[in-house]
Amino acid sequence: MAIEEPKYTVIEASEKFELRAYKPMIVAETRVGGDMDDAGTAGFKVIANYIFGNNTSSDTASESAKNKIKMTAPVSMKLESEQINMTAPVSMQAKNGQWLVHFVMPEKYTLSTLPTPNNPAVIIREVPARNYAAIRFSGFAGPIKVDRKIAELMAWLKDKGITPISEPEMARYDAPWVLPFLRRNEIMVQY
Repeated sequence: MAIEEPKYTVIEASEKFELRAYKPMIVAETRVGGDMDDAGTAGFKVIANYIFGNNTSSDTASESAKNKIKMTAPVSMKLESEQINMTAPVSMQAKNGQWLVHFVMPEKYTLSTLPTPNNPAVIIREVPARNYAAIRFSGFAGPIKVDRKIAELMAWLKDKGITPISEPEMARYDAPWVLPFLRRNEIMVQY
């Protein structure tokens, strides 16, 4: 069975790049510190704990199912900064930075029907419709490769005369045990 992904329309596609229009969505997110790899692991664990049942629902029927929420893809993360600085080079690296890690909730839920997280570190919020530019790549998504893909995406946007309006996000679509050449990763930036 396929894992649900956020709904979007492709506005333009060119090789490994896309311009996309995303529909509104609900996300469960948390803030974590550390380097990119450690933050991704820590954030995943916090939100996975929520969707695997560490939550409370007012619906007694779902209590018997331990309030489990189906996994979706991707798991996204971005480095939080006090101000957006879209000058070159753009990087997702920071010492002791704060990262925002989120899962998109399945489309069937609304803010009122999602179970309440038991962990106060998990925040549920609605994200309005947005446009993103994305670059897709496979393999491991380590810091050096991620920075290279950010630079490629920013160069492509510059050539198109498009100005990014957000920090880059890293989106991972596959489990860690998926062979690297089969993995789908993306760098996304709002425009």
